[in-house]
Amino acid sequence: MDKTFYNLKRGLIWLLSRLSAILLSVMTILIIYQVFTRYILNNPADFTEEIIRYMLIWIGFIGAAYGFLTREHMSLTLIPDRVNSKSQKRIRVLIDLSILLVALFIIVIGGFKLVHSARSQRSALLGIPRSLVYIVAPISGIFIVLAQIINLWESWTGKKVASKYYEANQEKRSEDFSFQKVDKTTNLDKNRTSYEGNLD
Repeated sequence: MDKTFYNLKRGLIWLLSRLSAILLSVMTILIIYQVFTRYILNNPADFTEEIIRYMLIWIGFIGAAYGFLTREHMSLTLIPDRVNSKSQKRIRVLIDLSILLVALFIIVIGGFKLVHSARSQRSALLGIPRSLVYIVAPISGIFIVLAQIINLWESWTGKKVASKYYEANQEKRSEDFSFQKVDKTTNLDKNRTSYEGNLD
């Protein structure tokens, strides 16, 4: 089970991170092109505005799935920090289960219903079916469900499932934080020594 979840998480992190990077890169190029045509050529490319808006929606949903997978969403730990480890485990399981159910019934099932209802609608400029835009909701919902299954298993068993990519990033962040902490402490010591020298 550990190896299965490890491979699944590694594959999802690889896929979602690259999808987000590609969409963001294309969106940046389109924004630059739009600015160029608007202010240099005085002939704005209207179609880019609609594409950029739809890409922003896709990046938001895919980024949300990535955040759940890596547990990097902002969270309030006021209550878990005040209870014992057994209660913390129950709270984590309850939170992960709640997110899984919301993702399944609202984002996935509700998303497919939205796609089905919008299949006959077309966008104003490009004329593409709006269902192609809305399909990102159930797709990201499926990714979130898979992420929450892994998170739920982690919370229930107390074991950590992490890919090498994620572990390397976490270690780098810890090292950067430690370096910044040491650097700030060194600067404080230097300032204190300089201040005491001036007093003498």
